[in-house]
Amino acid sequence: MNLEEEFAQHRGGLVAHCYRMLGSLHDAEDAVQETYLRAWRGHADFEHRSTIRTWLYRIATNVCLNLLQHSSRRVIPSALGAPSNDLDELQGHALEVPWLEPFPDQLLGADPATVVGDRASLRLAMVAAMQHLPPRQRAVLILREVLTWPAADVASLLDTTTAAVNSSLQRARAELARLRPREDDLSEPREPLQRALLDQFQAAMESKDLLVLEGLFTEDARWEMPPIPTWFSGRDDVLRLLDSKLRAGPDRRVMVETSANGQPAYALYIRGTDDQYHAHSIKVLTLTSKGISAVLAFHQPALFPAFGLPLLHGRS
Repeated sequence: MNLEEEFAQHRGGLVAHCYRMLGSLHDAEDAVQETYLRAWRGHADFEHRSTIRTWLYRIATNVCLNLLQHSSRRVIPSALGAPSNDLDELQGHALEVPWLEPFPDQLLGADPATVVGDRASLRLAMVAAMQHLPPRQRAVLILREVLTWPAADVASLLDTTTAAVNSSLQRARAELARLRPREDDLSEPREPLQRALLDQFQAAMESKDLLVLEGLFTEDARWEMPPIPTWFSGRDDVLRLLDSKLRAGPDRRVMVETSANGQPAYALYIRGTDDQYHAHSIKVLTLTSKGISAVLAFHQPALFPAFGLPLLHGRS
C-alpha cells in the first residue's frame, strides 16, 4: 500500500474526529485537508515511532485546536434560550450564529458496524454537549474516551502531564453528565417497531397527517430548526408549528430517508411553483422507546450534497 492509499483509508475516521472537535462538517473537512497537507510535507521526518494512523490523528488534533483558538463553539437553538410557544415570534435565519451541523454517516466510509461503534460519540446531543467544553478538555475527552489513547500519549500530544490529562478528563466527564440526555432517553425502540415508527413519520409528514404525528411524538418532544433561533418544546406546540408550516394537499413534499450522527434522518424536498421538488432541510430524529423525542431540522440545503443527495428531486 502506498502512502496516498494509506492516508485515504483513514479519511472517514479523521473527518469524524475533527467533526467531534469542531461541530461543523465543513470545518472538519477543511481540517482534514490541512492535516493531509501537513502530513505530506512532514512525512520525510516521520520516524515511525507510532503508526501512520496515530500520527495523522496527532496532526488533526493540533489543527483543530489551532482553529478553535479563533472560533466560537457550535450551538443548537435550545442552547441559546427558552422555547417559544408563539408562532408569531418565529425568527428569521440567524446566519451569523455558528450553528452545529449534522454528520452524514456515509462519510465514515466504513461498514455499518463501525458506524454503530461510533454512534454514542457522534450523536447530535453528545456533540452539542461537547461544544460546551474548553477545546483542550474536549480533545482530552475524545482522545481518551473515543480513540482510547493512553493518558501518557495524550499528555505528550498536548505537552502536559499525565496527571493533568486525568484531571481534565474527570472534569469533562462531570460536565457531560450534567449536559447530555439521560441514558433512558437514548433507549431506542427495537425493530420492527422502529421501522414502523419511521415509516409512519415519513408518510404523515408527506401527507400532513397531524393525528398520526400526535401519536408518534413524546409529550416533551422538541423541534429545532437551525439557522432559525426559535424552537419549540412539547408535543402540542410542535404540532401547532407543523400545522402552520406544512401546506395541505397531495404531492406537496417528498421525504427521502438517510442517516446522520448514527441517528435516523430524512431529507425534505418541497414542491415549488415550477413543480419541481427543491431541497429544504435535513431532519435528524432522536427516538426513544416512547416515540420521537426530538427533531433537529437543519434548514440548510447546502448540506444535501454531503449526504449524496441532489438539490432537485425527481419524484417518480
